[in-house]
Amino acid sequence: MHAASEAHTPSERPRILLVDDLPANLAVLVEFLQDDYELRLAPSGERALELARQLPRPQLILLDVMMPGLDGYETCRRLKADPLTQHIPVIFLTARNEEQDEMLGLSLGAVDYLSKPVSMAILHARVRTHLQLHAVAEFFRDKSALLDAEVQRRTEEVESLQDAVVIALVSLGEARDHETGNHLRRTQHYVLELAEALSDHPRFAGALPPEQRRVLFKSAPLHDIGKVGIPDAILLKPGRLSPEEFELMKNHTVLGHAALVRAEQYLGRRLAFFECAKEVALSHQEWWDGSGYPQGLAGEAIPLSARLMAVADVYDALISRRPYKKPWTHADAVAHIQKESGTHFDPDVVAAFTALAPRFAEIAAQFRDPDEAG
Repeated sequence: MHAASEAHTPSERPRILLVDDLPANLAVLVEFLQDDYELRLAPSGERALELARQLPRPQLILLDVMMPGLDGYETCRRLKADPLTQHIPVIFLTARNEEQDEMLGLSLGAVDYLSKPVSMAILHARVRTHLQLHAVAEFFRDKSALLDAEVQRRTEEVESLQDAVVIALVSLGEARDHETGNHLRRTQHYVLELAEALSDHPRFAGALPPEQRRVLFKSAPLHDIGKVGIPDAILLKPGRLSPEEFELMKNHTVLGHAALVRAEQYLGRRLAFFECAKEVALSHQEWWDGSGYPQGLAGEAIPLSARLMAVADVYDALISRRPYKKPWTHADAVAHIQKESGTHFDPDVVAAFTALAPRFAEIAAQFRDPDEAG
C-alpha cells in the first residue's frame, strides 16, 4: 500500500525518471509512484541520458547504481556535466550500501542515497522533499535569470542614452568647428587600435582590459568638446593664431574637463565613462617631457588615455587640411611622430603607433572628410 495520493492533475504532476536495468525493480517503483507522478522509464544509463535531455525534462531522477554499460555513478557524472541536465536532482537507489559507496554517490552531485530494500514511506518522503527543493531552486534560478535580463536591458538603455548624449555633444562641436569633419571619428578608432595593441604590453598590464578599451572608444570623441567655449574669432580664424589667441585656445582643455565634471556631479555618481572622458579632455595636450598644457604634466603623470589620444590627435591633425596648411602625407606624419618620441609622446605608444601605421592609413581613408574624398 503506497502513500496517499497528492491529487495532481496529469498536466500538473511532477515528472520523475526511473532508471534500473531490472524490469521487476521498475515495476515496483511504477506501482508506488504512478498515481502521483508522471513517470518515464529507462532500462540503462545510456537511455537515461537521452530521456533526461528531452523536453519537458524530468524534475527528479531515481537512479540505480549497478547496471551494465554505463553504471549509475558514470550516468550521474554525465548528467551533472551537461548544462541541460545538471540541475535535475538525482537520488541513488542501490543495493550498494557501504559508506564509501554513499560518499562517492553524493560527491558526484546526487542529492540523496537510499539503500535497497528501501522503505516506500521513506522513499515517498524523500521524493516529495527533493521535488519541493528543486521547485524552489528553479524558482530562484528563473528569478535570477529575469533579474539578469532586466539588468542587461537597463544597462543597454543607459549605454544607448550615453551614446546619444555623446553624439549630440559631438554634433554641437562639429556645428561650431565645421573643419573638424570626421576628425572625431578617426581619432576614436585610432585610440582603440593603440589601446588594443598595448593591452598586453608589460608597462600597461591591467590598465587596458576590454571594458576599459570600450570606455575609451566611447569617450574619445569628447576630447575636444571644450572648443564649444572658444570664441568664433579664434576657433574659426582662417590662419595661424597669435600667441595671445593660442593662450585662449588652450582653455578648451579646461573648459571641456569642467563641463564633464559638472555633468558627473549632476548625475551624482562616478562612472568609468566620465573618468576617461575627463582625462582625455583635460590632458590630451600634455607632452611627455612636461612642456605641454594645461598642467605641464610629464611622463606617466599624464593619464594613459590622454597619452594615447595625443598620438591619435596629432597624427590626424597632420594629415588633415586646415586653412593655414595643406595636409601632410601619411609618411611625413608618421616620421614626425617618431621624431617626437620621448619629447611630445610616450615612446611605447609611439612604438605601437609605428607598428600600426598602415592601419591608421586605412582608418583615415575610411573616414576621410567629404572635401578630401577621391
